[in-house]
Amino acid sequence: MSTLLFDVPGPRARRRHQILSVVTVVVVAAFLGLVVWRFASTGQFDYELWEVFVTPAYIEIILEGLYYTLLAAVMAIAGALVFGMLFGIGKLSDHAWVRWPCWAIVEFFRAVPLFILITYLWALYRFQIELLAPLVIGLILYNGSVLAETFRAGINAVPKGQVEAAYALGMRKSAVMRIVQLPQAIKIMTPAIISQCIVALKDTSLGYIIVAPGLTYAGRQIWREFDNHLQVALVLGAIYIILNLCLEQLGRFAQRRLTESRTVQGDAGADDATLAVR
Repeated sequence: MSTLLFDVPGPRARRRHQILSVVTVVVVAAFLGLVVWRFASTGQFDYELWEVFVTPAYIEIILEGLYYTLLAAVMAIAGALVFGMLFGIGKLSDHAWVRWPCWAIVEFFRAVPLFILITYLWALYRFQIELLAPLVIGLILYNGSVLAETFRAGINAVPKGQVEAAYALGMRKSAVMRIVQLPQAIKIMTPAIISQCIVALKDTSLGYIIVAPGLTYAGRQIWREFDNHLQVALVLGAIYIILNLCLEQLGRFAQRRLTESRTVQGDAGADDATLAVR
């Protein structure tokens, strides 16, 4: 028996899969047990190493770092979306004097490592510390360049028949882009946009290299005082995981609303057309 994509496993294959699943669970459990034992034997569970995370003064430091991380992420994501849309559309321009500069800028900032880009922007500020600007600008340029390619690919993914029909109705290219291509492209690109927004949020941790305010800077203050690098890394990692999960759920909610709204509009348009025919 088979399905469209793969053959349904038989009794022997199912038994083999069950054995492999059990072995995998045992190996993972043994590895986690080894990690816990190692932490316990080296004193990583001592209360004085974790006490800082229940101390109000240091909780305030972490919350302040969380605020600046979210601020940098929001500004970077918003700027990257605008940058990506403008330069993605620019790469599709019929005018060479628009298309080639957009192509050069996007390819340049996609190729430059983000670490080097942020460090260079920080140097332009003459090594001033506790600045968000170099971090945010670097995130916008890098992630915006990646999103520019995403927008370009999404626009090109719209069926050509719809574009040709719009031109046949006498619409100009700007109107076709705004009314026909871009709304459908955004729907197609939503998963990729969500993924890149998560990347931008995680990359705010690179503010550590220029001492920009944020979670990693707050962690730096704590572990330099208490020498608990592992504990700080685990707590900050958990915070970033929670933030990324929240951002992913927000993106999925937006995608669902966008899909539903377009479906309702499409149904309403079909009903109107039916009434007009009758």
